[in-house]
Amino acid sequence: MFTRKHAGGAAVIAIVMTTGLARAEGPNLGKPISQAELAAWDISILPDGTGLPAGNGTPAEGSRVFAQKCAACHGENGKGGINAALVSSAPLSGISAAAKTIPNFWPYATTVFDFIRRAMPFQQPKSLTNDEVYAVTAFILAQNKLIGDSDTMNAQTLPKVRMPNRDGFIIRFADKI
Repeated sequence: MFTRKHAGGAAVIAIVMTTGLARAEGPNLGKPISQAELAAWDISILPDGTGLPAGNGTPAEGSRVFAQKCAACHGENGKGGINAALVSSAPLSGISAAAKTIPNFWPYATTVFDFIRRAMPFQQPKSLTNDEVYAVTAFILAQNKLIGDSDTMNAQTLPKVRMPNRDGFIIRFADKI
């Protein structure tokens, strides 16, 4: 005689068997990622400069790249356009994104590099070469009077730039600074 007790046990057995078969076969979605493929996306830059790539750039070189690939959104010389200003001497006046500029908000020059490298230009992220990213970073830093007009930014010099708001954040990974 078949009872509710037996039906519950049969259901559990069916689920276990089905789950085991499904797990064994798998859905055949995706493929394992190779180390080379992973390395192309593992581009994090730490505050101390760990992860910065080879390359270099000057403000003069960055001025040309900025005019060509950045000014349409950030305005001439980074003073503001349809997107936020990157250059300003105004103090931080609120929490809106429009109030945050490179000198009054960003804690590390390496973070500026990291953001530009990952996300800019907006319509073609990750399309700039390392030299172009160093150059645009140098240009923005020079426009904000954080480095000199003839300074070269690279993996050794960029982490040494002291940003005005460096102490305005709670340090999460203090051992990486």
